[in-house]
Amino acid sequence: MLTAVTGLLLSLLYAAIFSFSDQESEQSSSLSREVTEKCVETVTELSGKKLSKSLKEQLVEKLEKPVRKAAHFTEYAGMGFLVYILLAIWYEKNRARTGYSIAWVFVSAAFDEMHQLFVAGRYSSGWDVLIDTAGGVFGMACVLLTRRLVLLIYRVAFRRKDV
Repeated sequence: MLTAVTGLLLSLLYAAIFSFSDQESEQSSSLSREVTEKCVETVTELSGKKLSKSLKEQLVEKLEKPVRKAAHFTEYAGMGFLVYILLAIWYEKNRARTGYSIAWVFVSAAFDEMHQLFVAGRYSSGWDVLIDTAGGVFGMACVLLTRRLVLLIYRVAFRRKDV
């Protein structure tokens, strides 16, 4: 059951990633700008400060690229998370899981970037492959950290029952 759910979530994530990559340059930039504008508006509202329209525009201009790269990182963090879980079901050895998971994310990122070469106005970036792969490693680290925390909580709870 866990394999099916993880596989389905991973398939949906692939569909989302490749649909974003399939957007032409203008559409992709427009979406990226909208997200950045919402981020600037939200942070401005939370801070309680009033910013001029020109200052907001400058912030959007400066933050659009980092927001876009953070989106890459986040998408592939999700992929690393799901791939590691999937491979943990299939492989008992931790090193094999880790190596295969990193390779899986790296190859997926490389194919995604190659795909963009065939989309109008888009280009391929080796940096994006590295950012994506780093995101995948972060997602894997989240799985490992969560696993350790759950085991620690279990051990502490088990010891308390014995007392």
